[in-house]
Amino acid sequence: MRVMAQMGMVMNLDKCIGCHTCSVTCKQAWTNRAGTEYVWFNNVETRPGQGYPRQYEDQERWRGGWTVDGNGRLRLRAGGRLKKLLTIFSSPVQPELSDYYEPWTYDYATLVNAPLGDDFPVARPKSLITGEDTKVTWSANWDDNLGGASELGHLDPIVAKVRRESEDRIRFEFEQTFMFYLPRICEHCLNPSCMASCPSGAIYKRAEDGIVLVDQDRCRGWRQCITGCPYKKIYFNHKSGKAEKCTLCYPRVEVGLPTVCSETCVGRLRYLGLFLYDADAVTAAASVADEKDLYEAQLDLMLDPDDPEVVRAAQAQGIPADWLDAARRSPVYALAKRYRVALPLHPEYRTMPMVWYVPPLSPVVDLLREQGHDAEAAGSLFGAIDALRIPVEYLAELFTAGDTAVVDRVLKRLAAMRAYMRDISLGREPDASIPAAVGMTEESIYEMYRLMGIAKYEQRYVIPKAHVEDAHALEEIGCSLDYDEGPGMYGAGPLGEASGRAVPVAVETFHALRERQTTDQPASDESLRGRVNLLNWDGNGRPSGLFPDRAAGRPGEADADPDGGPDR
Repeated sequence: MRVMAQMGMVMNLDKCIGCHTCSVTCKQAWTNRAGTEYVWFNNVETRPGQGYPRQYEDQERWRGGWTVDGNGRLRLRAGGRLKKLLTIFSSPVQPELSDYYEPWTYDYATLVNAPLGDDFPVARPKSLITGEDTKVTWSANWDDNLGGASELGHLDPIVAKVRRESEDRIRFEFEQTFMFYLPRICEHCLNPSCMASCPSGAIYKRAEDGIVLVDQDRCRGWRQCITGCPYKKIYFNHKSGKAEKCTLCYPRVEVGLPTVCSETCVGRLRYLGLFLYDADAVTAAASVADEKDLYEAQLDLMLDPDDPEVVRAAQAQGIPADWLDAARRSPVYALAKRYRVALPLHPEYRTMPMVWYVPPLSPVVDLLREQGHDAEAAGSLFGAIDALRIPVEYLAELFTAGDTAVVDRVLKRLAAMRAYMRDISLGREPDASIPAAVGMTEESIYEMYRLMGIAKYEQRYVIPKAHVEDAHALEEIGCSLDYDEGPGMYGAGPLGEASGRAVPVAVETFHALRERQTTDQPASDESLRGRVNLLNWDGNGRPSGLFPDRAAGRPGEADADPDGGPDR
C-alpha cells in the first residue's frame, strides 16, 4: 500500500444559483490576458445543455479518457503512441475554436468618438482573434437558464442517450422542464488521461497534493492533451503556443487558503480537503470491467485516515502529521465516503476524477410545495423522488455511469436529512426511523446537516499548509507566476493587455486576500495601489483609487471655494 495525499473538492449543486461569480473571479485571477480570451478554467453550465466546449461529453466524437481492451487493460480512447505519432501534426478529434467560441469585444471607439448626428452610433462586435468584424453566435454560457432549450436541448449528449434508452423519457414541454447548474473545473484526476496523452511529458501530477499542472518549459503545443482530456479542461494559448489548465490555485493552497472560485462562491457550495488514497491500486480500480462499478472502485481507493495501518503507511511515505490531521477533518472525505452523498463526474471516463458533486434535490421540494403538499415531510419526499422533475436517469448518466440505484440512494439520504432536521427546527421530537430508513444514525445525519447546512469557513476548507522542507520541491516549474506566459501573468493592467502597468493579477489577488483575512485593520491603501480590485476590497476603509482625484485635495475630499465655503 502506497499512501498518497490528494487535494479534492466537493460542490453541493443544491446551493448553486448560477451567478457565475466563480467564473469571473477565476478569469480575472488566471486568464485575463492575450491568448486566453476564450479560456475558462472555471465555468458554470446549465443542464440540460451542450456544455463548454459544445458537446464535450460525446466521447464517440472526441475520443477522450480511457477504455478497457479485451485483455482488461487500460487504453487511451484516442489511441496509443503509434496513432498519436501519426496524427501529431493534424489531429482530427481536437475541438476547433468554433466548438468553444470566437472571443470578441466591441468597437467602443466608434461609439464614443462618433460625431453628433441624428442616428445612433453602433459598437460592432470585433473578433479578439482576427480583429475583424464578427457575428456573435456562441459563448461559454450560451445555454444559460435553458436559453434555447426547446430547440437545442436535444443536442445535449446525455439527453440524446437517455432518450434512446428510455423511449423519450426527457421532453421539453413547459410542465416537464427542469434545469440545474453544474460548475466545472479541472478534475485533477488520480488517473489523468491528459498526462498520458502528452508526447512531451509536460503534464505532471504533484506528489505532495495531487494537483495536475503543465510544465510550460517542456510543453511543445502538440495539443494531444486536449484530445485526451474527456472533460476538455485543458486549453491552448494561441499566443504562447502552450497548453494551460486550472491549477487549483496552488499558490493559495500552499499557504492554507482556498481556491479563488471557492473563496468568492456566493452560495458557499464548495468544500476543499484532503483524501488519502492507495496509489498502487489506482490502475486496478480504473480497469474494472463494468462501468457501473467504477464509483465503488474509486470509493475503495480512499483510505480511512483513522485506520492505524493507514496512518503508519502514510508516515512511512513522509506525509506530515498535520496533513494526516487535515485528512481526518476533511469535508470532502466526509461527504464522499463517510456519508456517501457526493458523486464523481462521469466516472465512466476512468480518469478517477477528484472533484465530486452532491446531486440537486431542490426541484422535487419546490414541486411538492407548489402542489400544496408538506414539502419536507418524510413520506412526501421519499415518495416524490421517483417523480423528480430532474429525471434520475439524467443524474445517473452524469455521476454514476447510468446506475440509477446509487443516485436514488443519495437523493433519499438528502431527503431524510431535510425531513429529520425539520422536526428538530419545529421543536418536535425527532423521528429516529427517518435516518434508519436510509441506513444512517441520528448522530450521523445531524453531523451531515451541520457540514452541509451551517458549516463555518474553517470547516468547509480544511487545507494543510506546505512545509518548509518541501519548499524546493514546490518551486513551480510548470505554471510559474514568474514565467512570462504562465497563468496569472499578463503585461497589462485591469482592462487587459497593454492597458496599464504590468501587474501579475494572481499574485496581487493572493497577497491582498491574505492581508484581508489575517488582519483586523481596514483595507490598506498600499495593497491596492495603482488600481481598485473590488474582489480584494472588503468594504472596510477606502482604498486609494476608489474615487478619482480632484484638482486639489485628497481623493473624496471637498475642494475649497475661494470664499472658503465647501465646493458643492
